[in-house]
Amino acid sequence: MSNQSNENNTNNVNNVNKSNNKLKKTTFKYKVTNQKGKNIVGYLDAYNKNEVISYLENEGFKVLKIDSQSSVLNMQIGSNKLKYSELEFMLAQLSTYLKAGIPLIDSIKILEKQTVKPEKKRIYSNIIYELSKGESFSSALSLQGSTFPLLLINMVRTAELTGDLTEILDDMRSYYESMDRTRKEAISSMIYPSILFIFAIAVLVFILSYVIPSFVKLFEQQNAKLPGITKVVLAISSFLTSNKYIIVGVLLGTVLCLVLLYKYARGFRKAVQTIGMKLPGFGKIMIYREVTMFTKTFASLLSHNVFITDSMAILSTVSNNEVFKEIINESLSLLSKGAKISDAFEDKWAFPVVAYEMLVTGENTGRLPMMMKYVADYYENLHTNLIKRINTFIEPLLIIFIAVIVGIVVISVIIPMFDFYGTVL
Repeated sequence: MSNQSNENNTNNVNNVNKSNNKLKKTTFKYKVTNQKGKNIVGYLDAYNKNEVISYLENEGFKVLKIDSQSSVLNMQIGSNKLKYSELEFMLAQLSTYLKAGIPLIDSIKILEKQTVKPEKKRIYSNIIYELSKGESFSSALSLQGSTFPLLLINMVRTAELTGDLTEILDDMRSYYESMDRTRKEAISSMIYPSILFIFAIAVLVFILSYVIPSFVKLFEQQNAKLPGITKVVLAISSFLTSNKYIIVGVLLGTVLCLVLLYKYARGFRKAVQTIGMKLPGFGKIMIYREVTMFTKTFASLLSHNVFITDSMAILSTVSNNEVFKEIINESLSLLSKGAKISDAFEDKWAFPVVAYEMLVTGENTGRLPMMMKYVADYYENLHTNLIKRINTFIEPLLIIFIAVIVGIVVISVIIPMFDFYGTVL
């Protein structure tokens, strides 16, 4: 049974997206009346109109109207991926319903009724539609495009082979809860310093753009002799006020270009991530987060008997870090040659020595899932504690930065004023 499961997992990982490309589905907007006489409007992705009519009638609805949506009207802006918090809620609810003896398709229907957002209702409607056609739950999830993570789809597929769906749903709920917590900690570590930095820049720009110009006329009228620091500040102020629209345009254009390059240019993204991971302090936050995600996901896959090559293939889709992706892809290549997984992580600057040694120990003792869980817990704690320390350290630094910058500007104005009043007296 284990070998068969591994073979099936391998084929499923390699072909998970092929089923989405067989035929192109069309989105249909329908208006129906339920058994209570209430009109309901919804959307369903199907191959043709007759399928939609048949499905709706089988569900007990009276079909009033069905229209296909044009690709332009149906085009979705942004990603339709579910957030970690949304996945956590869905899995917790679904596991509860299944444990209560409610059939899977009815459980999904309850989730659909609970959902307020139209785009989420559409996702559940499509899953119900696929299940009613006889598709497995994992196939129904995979047919939703990029909505559900490949990790979750493959774990559900494994559960379908072993018959422990509720257990895996609970494990995945805990996994996404932990991932959401780690993600929020990483974001929170940047919010406060970013707010302070933006505030400092805003104060500086305001002083240079609106306060300093009022002193320029005074200095010119009095023919005051200006020190070097004052001349520099006045020059910067004049440049900002004369070219403010150009500066704003250049800044917005630069930010947009950098965002697009990071999103679509793999080489640029890798370079930025490499620089970020090598920064003092902040680099360790990135590394600890990636190690936590990698080992936690790896432990979860191995503990549910997912074959190690399949696990690495799935891990390569979970991480968005190009440095770690290269290491994972290297491990896949080495595994195909009969090498150990630890060989790919040896002497890698982005993978801490402690994590590597635990990986080696897990391989040698046959307790790799447990060791990976230990590593995940260890680096998750390091990640949390490091964020707290850096936030504590960076707050006074930013306050000092604000004080120094504002102080320089104020001094550059005060010095000529003292000279001016000294001449008058």
